[in-house]
Amino acid sequence: MFVRDVYFTYLLAAMAGTAALLYGVRIAVRGVAHSDRVGKMGGNMLVGQGIMDWTYWAVEPIVRGTAALGITPNHLTWAALVLGLGAGVALAFGQFGLATLLATWSTIGDILDGQVARLTGTGSNRGEVLDAAVDRYTEFAFVGGLVFYFRESPALMGLSLGALLACFMVSYSTAKAEEMQVTPPRGLMRRHERAVYLIVGAGLTSLFGAMVHARWTELPVEVFQIAGLAMVAIVGNVSAVSRWLRIAKQL
Repeated sequence: MFVRDVYFTYLLAAMAGTAALLYGVRIAVRGVAHSDRVGKMGGNMLVGQGIMDWTYWAVEPIVRGTAALGITPNHLTWAALVLGLGAGVALAFGQFGLATLLATWSTIGDILDGQVARLTGTGSNRGEVLDAAVDRYTEFAFVGGLVFYFRESPALMGLSLGALLACFMVSYSTAKAEEMQVTPPRGLMRRHERAVYLIVGAGLTSLFGAMVHARWTELPVEVFQIAGLAMVAIVGNVSAVSRWLRIAKQL
């Protein structure tokens, strides 16, 4: 299962390595890149601002290229949905490498639609509603795929459902705060942070899961994916409860 599937992760790693090399050249010539969008979101202990600045710098040529080709933000949002659903199906059948590639490009699509909208001045409330809905569907697909994959293990299904609960409650707390016209509380395990831990867990599973299991047979092949789920489930749900308490205090 992992022998052929891992090549998808190799491809993604090669892309990331190339982007990192080019960013190193950029730093040497012009210094560290800074994104206004990243500056507003801010980084934290889970995903540093430097990583986020690098990501937004790396996708900037794609943003300009898609805008030049006349690809609209909604096109990119729909593409992110298709890729995200595909990642969930891949996970359901244990194709962690393919899921890593598809989920990564789905996440990139989620970045691109907003960046293209800002660049072309084509942002709209309808587009934001579509984007928010697609975010929820793609997160559900990813974790739902894992729920199906772990269907023989009640404990791991429960962990997956706990991660899914965190995904929804963190996002819903922000939406509810905005509806109540209070300042949305900041906290850990935001959308992009959840994506990093879940996708990296899948990628490491495809790369090293079988080797780790062969060396320490008591550890499951999916140990890295389980670790990613645990991080999202534990940190995410603690963050969600904290957010709700702070919203209640403001009210």
